[in-house]
Amino acid sequence: MTGALPVLYSFRRCPYAMRARMACLSAGIKVEIREILLRDKPAEMLEASPKGTVPVLVLPDGRVIDQSIDIMIWALDLNDPEHWLSGYDAEAIAHNDGTFKMALDRYKYANRFENETIVKSEQRDICAEILQSYEARLSRTKFLTGDGPSITDNAIFPFVRQFANVDREWFDTQPWSHLHAWLIHFIDSTRFEMAMRTFAPWKLGDKPVIFSASAP
Repeated sequence: MTGALPVLYSFRRCPYAMRARMACLSAGIKVEIREILLRDKPAEMLEASPKGTVPVLVLPDGRVIDQSIDIMIWALDLNDPEHWLSGYDAEAIAHNDGTFKMALDRYKYANRFENETIVKSEQRDICAEILQSYEARLSRTKFLTGDGPSITDNAIFPFVRQFANVDREWFDTQPWSHLHAWLIHFIDSTRFEMAMRTFAPWKLGDKPVIFSASAP
């Protein structure tokens, strides 16, 4: 691979890609970002990572990192000025990426699971039980692992945001005052605004687009 910067294949609305972008911004790392279309994935990304999901990070030496948490850890291992790694709760992140994500998909996209009997309210209840556990944690500390945001918060909040947006009126009426404040902290932040910048879909031959906290 040519070029001095790592290449990050991303999709703006994907929560896994969101967490990777948030970590790169916290670490102050510059990457070449390549926004993709899920219906037209570039051959270069599929060659690097045949599983075909984002994010995919291709390093200048040719190494490929194609798991979002591994990309976060890679960035933070290079530079962790906000001490995100000190609040790394692998069990909470795995529970989010497993049980919560599975129920979230069936709650949001019930029609995609034609071979399963899906009751949306039951899937919502599974998610709600997990969110209640976050509410309990957040009643004791401002963030999930302490008084400052960590890799755990930033790995999880994009999925809570996605859940909230399925039925915002219902979500906003739940007695989760600490969780609501926690989520607002992230989605109203300047960093999340930077992470959610819109980029045109990448095509071979395009001029590189730099993604960083200092990029316009």
